[in-house]
Amino acid sequence: MKVLVIGGSRYFGRRLVQRLHADGNDVTVLNRGSSRPPDGVRHLVADRDDGAALRGALRGREFDVVFDQVCYTPVQAETTRRAVAGRVGRYVLTSTVEVYFPLTGAAPASIAEGRFDPSAWPVDLAAGTWEYGEGKRQAEAVFSREPDLDAVILRTAHVLGGGAADFTGRLAHYVTRIRAGEPVVVHERPTPASFIRDAEMVEVLLWAAGATVTGPVNAASTGALDVLELCEAIGVRVGRAPRFQTGAEASPYSFEGSRPMDTGRAERHGFRFSPVAQWLPDVIDEVG
Repeated sequence: MKVLVIGGSRYFGRRLVQRLHADGNDVTVLNRGSSRPPDGVRHLVADRDDGAALRGALRGREFDVVFDQVCYTPVQAETTRRAVAGRVGRYVLTSTVEVYFPLTGAAPASIAEGRFDPSAWPVDLAAGTWEYGEGKRQAEAVFSREPDLDAVILRTAHVLGGGAADFTGRLAHYVTRIRAGEPVVVHERPTPASFIRDAEMVEVLLWAAGATVTGPVNAASTGALDVLELCEAIGVRVGRAPRFQTGAEASPYSFEGSRPMDTGRAERHGFRFSPVAQWLPDVIDEVG
């Protein structure tokens, strides 16, 4: 396939580029030039906030699949939609569980895609700045209203990876503190959340490129954890029981309003997620 990856510079995006190239695809990476892709992968440099520059970089190019890894605002979505109009077969947008928050009404036991409908969400291209979840909501809305675009939106759970590629440092935060015997700050009543391994995200993205499903799809490994359970699992691997301290400035995976994600839609279309318990020990060990 002829594939464009927008972003793809780090974490599971870089894994995706490497996998696509290794599988023999004709891969092009577009970013702002901050990092080069692997050898054998084409490299286009453009700031996606600059519509003219983006159109210039993509002029005359056609792709079977576009993987959009770094779309954070409706302006980025709109400029990209215009730049690829009529010249892409399948569009895979990486979104986030954060589009579900804040939610109104009673919280469900698990969150299905219908909890947030992007096709009805207002878009404000002139706002200038957007909070992360709101920017993603409006970006989804832009792509959802393009009738001629074969687009799937992957709403990812919290991604866990333990190696050096995990630039977030979130899992390392817990491993380091627990190993050192330092307390982990949590909410008084933390709630469970969904997670997914960085390597499994690559598998979901590749599946989405070839699937027939369109619109929003939740992507999460099976089995939700709250921060206490996550820390207990880390404690087993590092050989030290975790200590906890309650506080308003809680650690990154301590949530008061998060809920497990319902992945039934992906599963009905043929993707089977692995259990968190199956891969979590290995990811913890990767932190080092």
